[in-house]
Amino acid sequence: MKRHYVKYVLLALCLLVFVNITEAQKKKRTVVKRGATTTSRTTKGKTKASIKSGAQAVDTVAVAPPPPPPVNDSMPIKVVRKSLRPDEAVDTRSIRDRAPLAYEDLRADDAVYRHKVWRVIDTREKMNLPFRYSADENNGNQRFISILFQAIQDSAVTVFNSIDDRFTTPMTKAEVAKVVGGDDIEVPIIDSNGVQTGVKKTKPEVNLDSFYKFKIKEEVIFDKESSRLFWRILGIAPVKNIITSQGINLGESELFWVYYPDMRPIFAKYDVYNGKNFGARMSWEDLFESRQFSGRIVKTTIDNPMDFDIRNMPGLADNTVFQLLEGERLKDKIFNYEQDLWSY
Repeated sequence: MKRHYVKYVLLALCLLVFVNITEAQKKKRTVVKRGATTTSRTTKGKTKASIKSGAQAVDTVAVAPPPPPPVNDSMPIKVVRKSLRPDEAVDTRSIRDRAPLAYEDLRADDAVYRHKVWRVIDTREKMNLPFRYSADENNGNQRFISILFQAIQDSAVTVFNSIDDRFTTPMTKAEVAKVVGGDDIEVPIIDSNGVQTGVKKTKPEVNLDSFYKFKIKEEVIFDKESSRLFWRILGIAPVKNIITSQGINLGESELFWVYYPDMRPIFAKYDVYNGKNFGARMSWEDLFESRQFSGRIVKTTIDNPMDFDIRNMPGLADNTVFQLLEGERLKDKIFNYEQDLWSY
């Protein structure tokens, strides 16, 4: 009897172990099927959802491109530190705040004589030497080109492209800096053994004394109401001899144009160097309005239906002396027009 009881107990234990092993195998198979297959569950009124396991997740975050290199939009002007104490024995604060007088109104019906004139001011002439005065004061360097560059740097004036002289295309500060500085030049990189290991591009150094010519555009008007000849400057452009990075000389050309009426308030705050009488210095606005500068005429609208520069006129292209004489003839023609209106 006891033997039969032991056999029943052993048989029950074997059945229990067999059942546990079978259930464990079923669970493993279910896990493998779920991981290897795509399960889809459809419910009425619900959308189907399919999940694929084993696929790697893709990072969809966009990688930002590297920032562009900084644009060089600074003008080549000298940094001048301001004096911490009064550098003058007299009070000149009121002079620094002066403003130009408004122009007299000219009616188109009273303008019986109107012509546009283009001149070139060469600062190497003795009368134009104040344009090259290079001392430093609290308002910056006193070169005329430095005054223009400082106004552009401070965004106090709009600069126009030199594709024409009618002020049609504004320029950004970076574009002006590129025009003034020129193209980048390649400089060889030399190691300690004197062997060239490569080249690097750099901006050439800008010499402010190389800007010694300026072109002005003006209009001469005879007003019959006041019986007076008026000269009104319209624009100023620095002129420079353009040489490319390959060494090709492109000749003299205007770099950019600035509208002179926009520059009048700025010119009124800068004094002109007067070596003969330092105590009676005028402003740059006074110098231009009183016409105390020397410039040769290079183009006019007088007897010029083809809109030629004097240097491109037939018979004058190859003779620079005749070009100067033609400019003087046009100057005398304008002067004589006013004088011939008077009778004595």
